Amino acid sequence: MKTPFIWRRQALKFAAAALCATPFAGLAQAPQPAPIRLALIESMSGPFANTGEAVFRNLQWAVERVNARGGVKLAGGARPLQLDRYDSKGQNEEALSALRAAMDDGTRIVLQGNSSVTAAALIDAIDKNNERDPSRRAIFLNYSAVDPVLTNERCSFWHFRFDAHADMRVAALMDVVKDDAALKRVYLIGQDYSFGQAVLRESRRQLGVQRPDVEIVGDELHPMGKVKDFAPYATKILASGAQAVVTGNWGNDLTLLVKAAREAGFNGSFYTFYGNALGAPAAIGDAGIGRVVAVADWLPNVQTPQSEAFYRAFRTRFPRPADDYVHMRMQLLVESLAQALERAGSTEAVPLARALEQADVSLYGQRGRMRAADHQFQQQLVVGVMDKQGKPGVQFDVEGSGYGFRVIKTIAPERAEQPTSCKMKRP
Repeated sequence: MKTPFIWRRQALKFAAAALCATPFAGLAQAPQPAPIRLALIESMSGPFANTGEAVFRNLQWAVERVNARGGVKLAGGARPLQLDRYDSKGQNEEALSALRAAMDDGTRIVLQGNSSVTAAALIDAIDKNNERDPSRRAIFLNYSAVDPVLTNERCSFWHFRFDAHADMRVAALMDVVKDDAALKRVYLIGQDYSFGQAVLRESRRQLGVQRPDVEIVGDELHPMGKVKDFAPYATKILASGAQAVVTGNWGNDLTLLVKAAREAGFNGSFYTFYGNALGAPAAIGDAGIGRVVAVADWLPNVQTPQSEAFYRAFRTRFPRPADDYVHMRMQLLVESLAQALERAGSTEAVPLARALEQADVSLYGQRGRMRAADHQFQQQLVVGVMDKQGKPGVQFDVEGSGYGFRVIKTIAPERAEQPTSCKMKRP
């Protein structure tokens, strides 16, 4: 009968010793501040895995920059950012499942971009969550989903877009098209989902306004991420007599399209949203010199010392040619988030969103500001044309391909800006 008592007495002694030891252990190692978790929901597997990995590198580099300067300064002390990956596998249901997992993990800041359909699904889910459970509200930072409706008819207080939307990008490309007097026949092709449809719709409209003399000799959509052989499409482009192709394709859908067109003997121009990376320049080769045009928020050959320093810093961090995919807007996104967190003094969704509405950041000479009316980031756009590295204006190539993009037009933020039809519901 005495044995249990002895055990209990010994347990109490050990507990007392542990309590006495705790302060001294604390002196040896102070507790680390809890990180502010960011959930990246993106395709990390499947046909667009390369795009997801490229985004992760960009955002991780931006997070490292913030943490290197001490993290985000809040009332309770500075806290680091932490970027967590959630694989959507290129599927909306998987993305929604990833959102639930991220929320269960305590994350309240969500990032996604490589699909406007997925972005729309996430906006709907976050809107419903934030209305249903105010204690678990989240915000959504979008770096690439550019369907215009996301900051127009379907705008949300919880959603912020840091890329120029499709209509803004088409307008920039048409600024170049309107000056090409020799161009008379154009073929429109895109991925069959909301973004691809928006690109073709706006391209038709703007061609009608700016170049009514140009004939649209092809206008078609194809399944996204499912076409393995674009030879039939290339044959139709060639047979149409088109002098140029306008496409919003991205990832493998762009690379395979331009490769098939080259192999079919198409010698016309490509007006693209994303023809400046992810294998496209190497796939096109010499046939793209002077013919492949791309629009972006920034290009490596923007001729300023600050821009060069930015690009060299990225290549130092990611020296492999295959990793050469850098976007200024993703850096500005993280800088805007850090600025807003410090301005709000909190990670709570409502004050953070209100602070993000005032975001105005600069990095390596590039400035961007958030428009509060629709949460559409406003920044300059540039248009570049493909050429060999070493030619005038082409100091840097892309992905070790030997080809880069010479900047031929810069569109100031006030010119790139477009009106919005957003009627935002605010908490």
